[in-house]
Amino acid sequence: MAKTINEIEEIRNSKRAELDLRVNTAADTREKHILICHGTGCTSSKSPAIMEKFIETLKEKNIDNVRVVKTGCFGLCSKGPIVIIRPEDTFYSMVTPDDVEEIVNTHIIGGQIVERLLCKDVTGEVVNKLDELPFYKKQMRIALKNCGVIDPENIDEYIAFDGFKALEKVLTSMSQDEVIDVISNSGLRGRGGAGFPTGKKWAFVKMAQGEQKYVVCNADEGDPGAFMDRSILEGDPHSLLEAMAIAAYAVGANRGYIYVRAEYPIAVQRLKIAIAQEREYGILGENIFGTGFNFDIEIRLGAGAFVCGEETALLESVEGKRGQPRTKPPFPANVGLFQKPTLINNVETYANVTRIILNGADWYSSIGTETSKGTKVFALGGNVNNVGLVEVPMGTTLREIIYDIGGGIPNNREFKAAQTGGPSGGCIPKEHLDTKIDYESLQAIGSMMGSGGLIVMDDTKCMVNIARFYLDFTVSESCGKCTPCRIGTKRLLEILQKICDGKGVPEDLDKLEKLANDVKKSAVCGLGQTAPNPVLSTMKYFKDEYRAHVVEHNCEAKECKAMAKITIDPEKCKGCDLCKKVCPVNAISGEIKEVHTIDQDKCIKCRTCMSKCPFKAIG
Repeated sequence: MAKTINEIEEIRNSKRAELDLRVNTAADTREKHILICHGTGCTSSKSPAIMEKFIETLKEKNIDNVRVVKTGCFGLCSKGPIVIIRPEDTFYSMVTPDDVEEIVNTHIIGGQIVERLLCKDVTGEVVNKLDELPFYKKQMRIALKNCGVIDPENIDEYIAFDGFKALEKVLTSMSQDEVIDVISNSGLRGRGGAGFPTGKKWAFVKMAQGEQKYVVCNADEGDPGAFMDRSILEGDPHSLLEAMAIAAYAVGANRGYIYVRAEYPIAVQRLKIAIAQEREYGILGENIFGTGFNFDIEIRLGAGAFVCGEETALLESVEGKRGQPRTKPPFPANVGLFQKPTLINNVETYANVTRIILNGADWYSSIGTETSKGTKVFALGGNVNNVGLVEVPMGTTLREIIYDIGGGIPNNREFKAAQTGGPSGGCIPKEHLDTKIDYESLQAIGSMMGSGGLIVMDDTKCMVNIARFYLDFTVSESCGKCTPCRIGTKRLLEILQKICDGKGVPEDLDKLEKLANDVKKSAVCGLGQTAPNPVLSTMKYFKDEYRAHVVEHNCEAKECKAMAKITIDPEKCKGCDLCKKVCPVNAISGEIKEVHTIDQDKCIKCRTCMSKCPFKAIG
């Protein structure tokens, strides 16, 4: 049944009082809420079974003052499944269904913390509360504000935390131009990679001629290791829908489409639930809040083509055609979906909109740097202790993200490089660890923001092989429409493969660099234009590795198996036997406390022994 503004406000007031303990650790309540992460990572590690076990155990013990709540991602994925008990904010990590009864008996009934399940920092220090973890201390959550706090499948919980307040404000007290001015003055830029000013894009669509206009969300997150948009969809889907409605009002659209890859089943399901709930409440559909504004949203599933992250290829796919980029101009703002004016932003961009409307442009523009305002969400992965989802103010340095938030490099290895921007980005070496994360700074050192993937690499990584890996991905994802991308990236990959196979010659380096620059200048769309970035950035900062591969036919990192010979340094080996235990092909021999050796005929160069040796004796 459709709700009036007053009825929405009643829900907000009553529900917020009930949920105050979620954000207020001093809440005066005898009720407890057990929050269980149901993001993709924790779900794959049996968090639904943990939730079922809690419900079953509490029922068996006749405990009725405890609520068990599914939430979105808390961020610290490497510690999942995560269970947080509020209002005391106790943070339990790596919980299993077998731990549930102990938590109920000891914590819920006995009032004592289960010490063995508390989260440990990388230093080994046991941390009781979420906010005490260094992982969270330098973060600032705007786009991720509700993730890990609310049940994403309960619209009333979203309403309780100011949900639809921004939409109400826009529809009842702001003109279209006033909305666009707020977004423009906030300094918000597109979080999909290009960083185009969001307000300017909205203004272009509003000014475009045409009675029918569309608002589209690009949720086709395709970078290897990226899961920022997915986590927002899973943890706070209503924030996207509300922002799309605000954008539609601002530009004069009445229909929206969310293009999301089908391999995000949890995100898709929660979007479907959220859309159905908003239609039931009259927040999507006709005459929203009695203002005469009409807007509805459909979901379109993508098949996982990386090129469909490019806006015009995405539009082609939504229309049911093969996902290939269109020639620009005309731009989608004038000729977009079904040849009508169309606004396209990605999930994270929309996720900032409601907070900007409620808190004002000055508030948002006070965060970040001179040219890059607000915060940025990163999927932090690779060789870093705290793998997970982080949101930091623009201008935070790479060092702060990797060491203060990410907890540094595992096994005391050395930092070698960080890849930002996925296959479209570049590798950043250790001499640029103090680079501020913003659009211009990253571009200046040969990388880019991208959608927010941040892959950390330690000193066991071969940068030539890294470039080969990303080119292999790009070649497989090229739509084939233009020759520079279709043929050029293939030739780049062939040269890199030749080098990694130990067959490279010095002349290959000149060919590689020239071809990379040619492809960058001549490809039709962003995929082809940025595909050479991993090659150019690794050649710029790690030229010695390339030379070693083609002159000495040596891969110091031992990743290129054709050139690798893994040996054990007898001066460093302590005979701890760890390498022998982890070798999958039994290529290592030696007795405890004696020097071990590797049988080169058996060794498959998997390097598992290298990663496990605590004395760095293997190389």
